[in-house]
Amino acid sequence: MTDFHVTNALHHPHAAGDEPDTRDRILAAAHRVFLRTGTAKARTQEIASEAGVNKALLHYYFGTKAALADAVFRHHVLSFMPRIFGILGDPELEIAGKVREIVREQIAFHRERPYLAGFLAAEFHAEPERMTAILAPVGTPPLGVLARQLEVAAKAGTMRRISVEQFVVTLIGAIILPFVLRPLITNLLSLHGERFDEFLDERITVLPEFILAGLRP
Repeated sequence: MTDFHVTNALHHPHAAGDEPDTRDRILAAAHRVFLRTGTAKARTQEIASEAGVNKALLHYYFGTKAALADAVFRHHVLSFMPRIFGILGDPELEIAGKVREIVREQIAFHRERPYLAGFLAAEFHAEPERMTAILAPVGTPPLGVLARQLEVAAKAGTMRRISVEQFVVTLIGAIILPFVLRPLITNLLSLHGERFDEFLDERITVLPEFILAGLRP
């Protein structure tokens, strides 16, 4: 963007924002900055510079850093959750397959966006209504198929009885916890740098087997 565009945007934000990808560039830049610093330490000037725009244009599109963080969160979650819902609702995929796929997908997702889990936890505690509204377009997970599969397995004696709600919360909680508590875990268990990546690699295999073993009668 030229100096003319930057100066002009202070008075006429639309002029600099005519590029159809400007908003997406700012979102992508915010993701990169959040990845480096986390949401709390990120600064709007750093995000604007990363996107190649001025702060006036960033504020024109998103208003505040908090609103921009919400937009980044919404963008990533709305593109990701349909995949998880598809796994949960797949009648052809057995429970063991669902567990393994969800663990793999969720760990890969949060590995690339390590700031999101902590942001989600903190914001849900601080402003649950706002976060609920952000997630509203995602809808509710299709648990009917999974509930029937759990019931059939329990009646067949191949799996201990567990409600679908307990199953989902236990599974998702076990996946997301290392990302929410990463600062604590890395210091407590000395999992710094590459060691945390190795821990995640191992967890992709270990966690499904641990959960499935706990469900056996």
